[in-house]
Amino acid sequence: MKSHRQIQSNAARRSHVRMLAAALAYSSAGAALALGMAAPAHAQVAGASLRGNVKAEGGVSQVTAINTETGLTRSVTVTENGSYNFASLPAGTYRLELTTPNGVRRTDNFSLNVAQNAVLDFDFSEPEIATGQGDDAIIVTGSRIRSMEGGEVGTNISQRLIEVLPQNNRNFLAFADLAPGVQFITNGSDQSRLQGGAQGSNAVNIFIDGVGQKDYVLKNGITGQDSTQGNPFPQLAIGEYRVISSNYKAEYDQVSSVAITAITKSGTNEFHGEGFIDFTNQDLRDRRPSENFPRYIPKVRTRDIQFGGAIGGPIIKDVLHFFATYEGKRRTNPRDVTPGLELPVSYFPSEYQQYFGSASETFNENLYFGKLNFTPTSKDLFEFSVKYRDESGEQFNSGIAAYETRTIAKVEEWRGLARWEHTGDTWVNDFKVAYEDVTWGPRPLNFGNVSIFNATVPNPPPATTSRRGDILRIGAGSNFQDKGQKGWQVSDDFTWTGMENHTFKVGVKAKWIKLNTNTQNGVNPVFTYNVNYNPNGGTFNDDIPYRMVFSAPVAGGDPNITSNNFQFGIYAQDDWEVNDRLTLNLGVRWDYERTPAFLNYVHDPAIAEFVAGRAPYTAPNGTVTPAYQNLVNADYDIDDYISTGSERKAFKGAWQPRLGFTYALDEEKRFAIFGGYGRSYDRTQFDFIQQELSQGLFATRTFNFNNPGDTTNVCAPSATCIAWDPAYLTPEGRAALIAGLPVGAGRELRFINNKLKTPYSDQFSIGARGRFDLLDLEVGYSYVISKDGFAYLLGNRRANGTFFPATGNPDSPFGFAPSPFGSIIIGTNGIETKANTAYFKLTKRYTEFSPWSLDATYTFTDAKENRQFGETFSLDFPSMDDYNFITSTGVRKHRFVMAGSVDIPYGITLSGKFQMASPKYLASFVFTPGDPLSREVISTRTKGNGDLWGYRQMDLSITKNIPLKFINDDTRIRLRVDIINLFNDRNFSGFNAVTGLRNPNDYAIDGPPRTIKLSAGFSF
Repeated sequence: MKSHRQIQSNAARRSHVRMLAAALAYSSAGAALALGMAAPAHAQVAGASLRGNVKAEGGVSQVTAINTETGLTRSVTVTENGSYNFASLPAGTYRLELTTPNGVRRTDNFSLNVAQNAVLDFDFSEPEIATGQGDDAIIVTGSRIRSMEGGEVGTNISQRLIEVLPQNNRNFLAFADLAPGVQFITNGSDQSRLQGGAQGSNAVNIFIDGVGQKDYVLKNGITGQDSTQGNPFPQLAIGEYRVISSNYKAEYDQVSSVAITAITKSGTNEFHGEGFIDFTNQDLRDRRPSENFPRYIPKVRTRDIQFGGAIGGPIIKDVLHFFATYEGKRRTNPRDVTPGLELPVSYFPSEYQQYFGSASETFNENLYFGKLNFTPTSKDLFEFSVKYRDESGEQFNSGIAAYETRTIAKVEEWRGLARWEHTGDTWVNDFKVAYEDVTWGPRPLNFGNVSIFNATVPNPPPATTSRRGDILRIGAGSNFQDKGQKGWQVSDDFTWTGMENHTFKVGVKAKWIKLNTNTQNGVNPVFTYNVNYNPNGGTFNDDIPYRMVFSAPVAGGDPNITSNNFQFGIYAQDDWEVNDRLTLNLGVRWDYERTPAFLNYVHDPAIAEFVAGRAPYTAPNGTVTPAYQNLVNADYDIDDYISTGSERKAFKGAWQPRLGFTYALDEEKRFAIFGGYGRSYDRTQFDFIQQELSQGLFATRTFNFNNPGDTTNVCAPSATCIAWDPAYLTPEGRAALIAGLPVGAGRELRFINNKLKTPYSDQFSIGARGRFDLLDLEVGYSYVISKDGFAYLLGNRRANGTFFPATGNPDSPFGFAPSPFGSIIIGTNGIETKANTAYFKLTKRYTEFSPWSLDATYTFTDAKENRQFGETFSLDFPSMDDYNFITSTGVRKHRFVMAGSVDIPYGITLSGKFQMASPKYLASFVFTPGDPLSREVISTRTKGNGDLWGYRQMDLSITKNIPLKFINDDTRIRLRVDIINLFNDRNFSGFNAVTGLRNPNDYAIDGPPRTIKLSAGFSF
């Protein structure tokens, strides 16, 4: 593949003046074409488009694009004024052929990127730059190359970057953070996620070959990524991808944060294949901080083996091609158990100190992908692909949970796609049918009781405030779930280019998707102990819990929750080239989703009337409980949350205008300003709203214990506020407790607002771009505000209807639940974020004649949030209005990411990636003891790792290619060394949420210590 033209024509044999003119024209055109192609306008979710004008004596009747690798051929007629338009072309390498009265003239090879809409003009009117006769190559004037970019903020990740940049986990998304405002985050448990701005990962969507990979149930945006070390797609199958931080076109749906569009590889007219193996272990990494402090210990076992291969080629040349790949992963990684609230291990009795330290977690993954491309005619393209993902192992996250609480992990995913693209003279129709079947099913390794120790500790002086939290979890595991989605999608996108200077596109998508959840996290009962409560004069209470939580069926209820959802989306947009300087991108879309499980749900009328204070509750066994009067004078109306099956309507207001512009400042189109506005609706996770149903079928039972002298955990005596009995530690004791109380006793009650809205974001951008030969510069500003995020609030109120007590500590009213039931939890909209982002981006592209590349992005983000990042349950204040906006805890203000590569002699390529970010912010709830109005949320900037910067990591890769040429000219062996975290930066992650100081007893770090990864590969 050539990214810079080599001109061969009869002009080279002409006069010196003609040669010089041609050379200058070529230089301008080659650089501009490379720049124009690499700075895409994005009118496609997948694929690319190409348009332009042709001037020639006698005119041009037809322009033909030929994919040099697959033979795919597309032809379009040229209008009377000389314009042509390829509305859709698969990304790849092309040659253009122009039919003129003098014969066919051809361009040299050039590449179209994913989601690119390039503009390329040809002018034969100047004799100095016209080229030879017949089939000679064409020299293009560079001033005619431009692109229709709108207000999008983002970047392209090429196949070369994916191949050469260093990385630790072969996740193709690892380089998405080169886009402004995007973070690719790997936590201390090697679980990765993508995040844009101040919004959570659930607001992300990834489109592979034009099909969204959205997870409708779980939190991390795309299917299978909720909590895993695995990758969403085999890296060998990804050709390239585009990262869009904000202001995407109307084609993009179910996303309010980062949108990524990727294309998969296809077979070509030549057979090609490759295989690889990567390896590292504890001998190839530096010591982790916890292996040096507080005492020197042997390295905990580490092993990471990743391997795979791919093959592709022709079945019928120019007509039918195949591609197949497999990638496997076998990992053993250390995890650390550390005390909560930054306490020292010595705080705990000796029998519990053994739980702290290091242990190993195992993980296995298998990824398969296969694809067929069929082009029976010059107007038709058929694609068929299938993906299978299988993950297993043990899951054990670093934190306060002991090694014995670990979980058996399980992810399984099938996806299939059938696509037919038909091309007419002035239109293209793209029809897709997709299928998905995803399951995520963690299970506890051990069964039995769970003990959680909770403490209240003073903040470091001179503060007079206190903090409370969990400090250790032991016993059985609690992650027992089976969740997923399965169904079909049918979509059609129609593009029309019959009107001069306009590209109209309309599309429709319908999806029938069955969502399912089965949550039995309480099958292992959880007992929480206030270690500060010592009625017998001890120093660490582990005898008498103050709360017990476990799950049990409700009247034979089934824990399986399903919903047969219907999704529908429609959009229209126009890419309008107003003149040779101004391009407008005008679009609008509308989305709709019907979730029957939520819309048709009916609360038990007896419970609803009882909670609203209108009638006593008579249990099936005849027990009568007076009406719960605490909500009569409450600050919210419980009737807004009670459903009789007719109050709830599917949200129909998801209208989303998407507007963008680009204005060229000079005739050569080297400099431009751009901007845009767009509204983007996401969706509410089914995992949130299904909890209303599950509490009515397989309920969480919560019992508080009225322990004399425990002033921290106070509850009014009732059916769910009882005296402690050691018999409750046994299944028989708990069964007797339930049998002796009204049916449903202890069950939490969930109510969701009947007028639940869909989360969305409004996105604004403005900026400027400049192009200098192979160098692109961009500076910009974006503002993204997200609203209507889902939150769960505590619905309990005290007897007088208040949330906080009049005197004493400002505790939430957990102890004032509507006996015989547990707490009231209400779901509503209200989480908001705001992100002001300024950025500077520099890109130098790699070419054969300039074999080095550089991508560098600096981002400044001033972000605010009204709820601590990632927290859905907001049980500390009565309403979301009471949560003040604080500096976002999920975004670092300053972030710099740089990646580069260079080819040096002897077939060696050096590449590196450097990341630097300012310290993050933490949030905590603090109060002054005895002052009920003193509770507030504060945010504190961590003090980094002893200096200004809070996170740094430098990765380096050295690759040596050894040509063999015994199969074909491309046969080679690849030897590679990756050094991850070259300077062994200690990116500590444990900080005091009030002071911002690192806890000297917490040695957890984000990312690995310095690690060497050895790789070998073979390709032909």
